[in-house]
Amino acid sequence: MAQIPDWHGRAIAIQPLTNGITNTSFRVDVDGAAFVVRIPGEATELLLVDRANELHNTRAAAVVGVGPRLVRYLPGTDVMVLALVPGRALTSADLKAPGMPARLALTLRTLHAGPRFARDFDVFRMIDVYVTVADTHGIPLPGSYRARLATVRRIEAALAAHPSPTVPCHNDLVADNIVDDGRLLRLVDYEYSGNNDPAFELGNACRELGYGELQLTELCASYFGDASPARLARVHLYAVLSDVVWTPWAAIQAAISRVEFDFAGYGAARWARAEAALDAPDLGLWLDAVQRADPSRTTGGR
Repeated sequence: MAQIPDWHGRAIAIQPLTNGITNTSFRVDVDGAAFVVRIPGEATELLLVDRANELHNTRAAAVVGVGPRLVRYLPGTDVMVLALVPGRALTSADLKAPGMPARLALTLRTLHAGPRFARDFDVFRMIDVYVTVADTHGIPLPGSYRARLATVRRIEAALAAHPSPTVPCHNDLVADNIVDDGRLLRLVDYEYSGNNDPAFELGNACRELGYGELQLTELCASYFGDASPARLARVHLYAVLSDVVWTPWAAIQAAISRVEFDFAGYGAARWARAEAALDAPDLGLWLDAVQRADPSRTTGGR
């Protein structure tokens, strides 16, 4: 607080925000104006969090009205002071309601049409790096994890048959990062943001929000303008990869984080879901669909 001269001598009230699982955040009211002060967690570089990338992308998301306005950045500490996004904090149940996937699609289309982000997000390279980090630091991964990477390579090859142009993506659409301001669903926390295949954004959101087939289809159709088999398959495959990439992330968090959260249980649940999906008959159908059909040539689109 002492590093923010504009706040000296002002009436200040501080309230901890307790729903984050990586950083420490506070709501700070200064003479009636509300801000969020976000203090980064320790050793987050092991999680591939690039603070310079986050800073650039936070500013870019604010330009299109999706992200919060950056008020101040404290170099050396990477502390961010952001204008509080007014509105209602949402839950996964809220975001499953009819019409909410379509509202989320509108927000994503707005963000994805905005300024390019500083760096790219490649889920396959992140998986590779997380495994290396785990090996380097003696962090255990699920026993079957490495054996399953051969199937992950099959998914990578199938998706590469018809690569999608990348767009600026948030890449971490847990419910806690979504606020309803009454007009638009706003997105906060750009730690994992980067230019990416939009189908990953949708697939990852479906996993994080617990979407079933009905919500996944609504999100896909609202975003792309159609829900063709090729588009649905691409989103489904990225939903599987969401569980694959955040499993070693959770293992690393369990080793480095001081936040009180059951990262081990979280990672185990995600890996169990990933393994079930990797063994399911639908996987072969999705692989075939994305290799046969170029989604950019189907009807609708952005």
